[in-house]
Amino acid sequence: MFFLLLLLALPVKVCIPQQADPETFLMDEPDTKDKKDKKKDSKVLEMNEKFLISLGINLLSVALIILFIYYPNYRKLDYIFTFVIFNLVIFLLTFVLKYVKLSVGAAFGLFAVFSMLRYRTQGLSIKDLTYLFIFIAMGVISAIQLEYYQLGIIHGIILASTFVLDGRVIFRTELIKSVQYENIELIKPGNHDALMEDLRQRTGLNIHRIVIGKINFLRDSAMIKIYYYD
Repeated sequence: MFFLLLLLALPVKVCIPQQADPETFLMDEPDTKDKKDKKKDSKVLEMNEKFLISLGINLLSVALIILFIYYPNYRKLDYIFTFVIFNLVIFLLTFVLKYVKLSVGAAFGLFAVFSMLRYRTQGLSIKDLTYLFIFIAMGVISAIQLEYYQLGIIHGIILASTFVLDGRVIFRTELIKSVQYENIELIKPGNHDALMEDLRQRTGLNIHRIVIGKINFLRDSAMIKIYYYD
């Protein structure tokens, strides 16, 4: 009996649900619709004027480097297709990934697929790899869609640096060739000058230094790297 009286004496709070105001529902509905519309709009690729101008600046910079720096120095057409396609695909891939949210597993899977791809051709030289990295970086920077003046300044710095360092402005272009040399008597250190002169006469190149590599005494030959100026 005592416990019953104690329970009756305790204050009891009753939560009465308030009737929802219909005006609040009417006010909330447009907000939810606007949020949904914004989410839908955010997933749409916007290929507007800024996209086209950024792509144009990117391709123009690539063309300037190839036509006025890379090809005049090395006279090679083998990697021009690779440079342009890499730059264009990286530009489009970076642009698309801005609007696509990938999970961690999907991102790792994508990079795993790329890591399995290899070129089964001859290895690229350090210069060719450097140019490939330049074109990839230009594609990524252009796809971010910076302001026009910012994009122009960044591409201008890349163009100017490449031209100064590899455009025969400061440094002369040094080329490398590997030859198999059969007069093994001249590879001795005491015959260095005679070896240089013999290689200049045989190749007709302005050789300024050499590096002797693998020596085959069975065939009396040696692999020599010759360094010359164009």
